[in-house]
Amino acid sequence: MLKIGITGGIGSGKSTAARFFEALGVPLYDADQRAKWLMQNDHKLQQDLMAAFGPDTYDPAGGLNRPYLAEKVFTDKAALAQLNALVHPAVKRDTQAWQAQMQQAGHPYCLKEAALIFEANLADQFDKIIVVTAPLELRISRVMARDQLTEAAVLARINNQWPEEEKIKRADYILENSSLEALQLQVQKLNQEISKLARSKPE
Repeated sequence: MLKIGITGGIGSGKSTAARFFEALGVPLYDADQRAKWLMQNDHKLQQDLMAAFGPDTYDPAGGLNRPYLAEKVFTDKAALAQLNALVHPAVKRDTQAWQAQMQQAGHPYCLKEAALIFEANLADQFDKIIVVTAPLELRISRVMARDQLTEAAVLARINNQWPEEEKIKRADYILENSSLEALQLQVQKLNQEISKLARSKPE
């Protein structure tokens, strides 16, 4: 089974592209959503987070105290690196267990959606990587509308990620998301290409 990563800068539409693949029957692992789930449900990770950031990381009912944690890591790069160093291995273990299930189920390939494949040095976990791109002005307007942010706040987030051209250089496949219709057609074509590649891959 081929392991495919899909990534892209904020506002590029990588989640939309990933859902188009999922609609075609491709198993999809959403790293961001699973990370949130693991922080709420993985006992070892919970213990590690409380040891690193204090007992207030979780509220009395056991729920993750997101505002508290966000405040801890938002302006402190060392704290953010510590958070990632705890969460990423948990997500990796969870991903591998899920991939094994998908392989047993006989899927030719599976897809993992993750924002920071290159930034977090995760590229070697995949056979191929898809990068979703979109014009900068479009990305800014999408995120402003979606997250109710100012243009300056969106640009600050964009500048925290790798430049799009760097991701494109390292991509095996590129999806250009200037319109939903065009993106959907590209996904359909790429799904056929990757499925064919997976079937021709030696055991």
